[in-house]
Amino acid sequence: MKRKKCKCYAFCLILLLSIAMLQGCGDKSSETNQNQTKQEETKQKETTTAEDLLADMKEFSNADKSAFIHLNNKWTADDLGAGAESFLSAGNSTGNESVYIFQFPKGGMFNITSIDSLKTFVETSFSMSEIKEETAFEVPGMSDVELVSAKVTSQGHTGDVYLIYGETDYAYYSIGYISTKINDKMKRSFEASCSTFREEVPEVEDRTTVELTDTVRWFNAAYAILTSANGWDYNRIGGLPANDSTMAIVQAMLQQSWDVTDRATADETLEWILKEGHSADCIDNMKYLEQNGIKEVAEDKRAAFVLENFDVTEEVAQIMANCYAKYEQYGENVIVAWDYSRALSLAAFYYLAGYYTEQEAMDKSLEIATKLQSIYESWDEMMEGYFLGYEYWAEESSEERRAIYEDIKKKEGNPYQVDYKITLEKTW
Repeated sequence: MKRKKCKCYAFCLILLLSIAMLQGCGDKSSETNQNQTKQEETKQKETTTAEDLLADMKEFSNADKSAFIHLNNKWTADDLGAGAESFLSAGNSTGNESVYIFQFPKGGMFNITSIDSLKTFVETSFSMSEIKEETAFEVPGMSDVELVSAKVTSQGHTGDVYLIYGETDYAYYSIGYISTKINDKMKRSFEASCSTFREEVPEVEDRTTVELTDTVRWFNAAYAILTSANGWDYNRIGGLPANDSTMAIVQAMLQQSWDVTDRATADETLEWILKEGHSADCIDNMKYLEQNGIKEVAEDKRAAFVLENFDVTEEVAQIMANCYAKYEQYGENVIVAWDYSRALSLAAFYYLAGYYTEQEAMDKSLEIATKLQSIYESWDEMMEGYFLGYEYWAEESSEERRAIYEDIKKKEGNPYQVDYKITLEKTW
């Protein structure tokens, strides 16, 4: 099998910002509306109350009926298609005013794990500039609410956005008002709309029957860094509930990242990662370095030796020197923790994708975990092998993954509380 750099991450939705967002910018009707708005502002100096604004609104919701908000009763909602059931976009007929809701359920399919990661997503999606913090208002049921104004760009057109960030126990949210030009009345209207926000948390189907015993938690711990990086729940097998929605998402992820499309390719990929993986390539390189004299070089000078004799960057030279130091200690198991961690995550993903039964996935996980456990003495020691393998594969620092590991260990109920040397046994 071809050895690939296969990153497992949450399936990402490409947001089509042309839908009802700035689509009317720059056209004749938009310019007319702007002139009319200016005239209305000049004539109407009195303050419109929230009650007046709400009287002209009706309730809208996202497709999965988990988030609701009142908006202009003449607006219509857009069909955002499959994969965007937690999003809402609604606007006027000319397309120069719209409101969106981005809802990212915690532990869901998207890699949104904090308000900061949500901000990054929104700012990038909307090509935001001139971002300014505003005085936030309350949104029912939502905490840590932040309000900002900014410029947004779509298809060569620029407009205004007035948006909030916040979270509930269920999800992270961004709700925004987008227009060619946002005035004070629009801001009051947006605040009135947000005052009607409500959430109905849906029941999530989960077909998993395996109990979360210490053995299963050990499996989860072996790939908990990946699970956490994806924003998923490391106390679930594979990080997600087993249902039809998860099955479709994980199948797409496996195809994109691993070229796995069915049971046959699933078996082939798992066999490759267990028999070869990136370990085989790493070992070949370590032997090649040894043949070229690295063994005789002092450890603190090996990175310089690699840099001088091979066409690599300084960072890669240091990674190769680090790998060789561990190769002297662990031999062919130098980065096996990286491969076996990913093998355990694949077994779980195969169950979620419907390629393995729950029993098959757990049996395979026990086989893999037993081999992995025998090589190291602790989670910290095993994770050092994992981090080194990540660096070898990605040719970059593992600093972010190390930070995730340290963060997980501080949390109550984390899987690393399970003793690394427990007796792994079949509990399903």
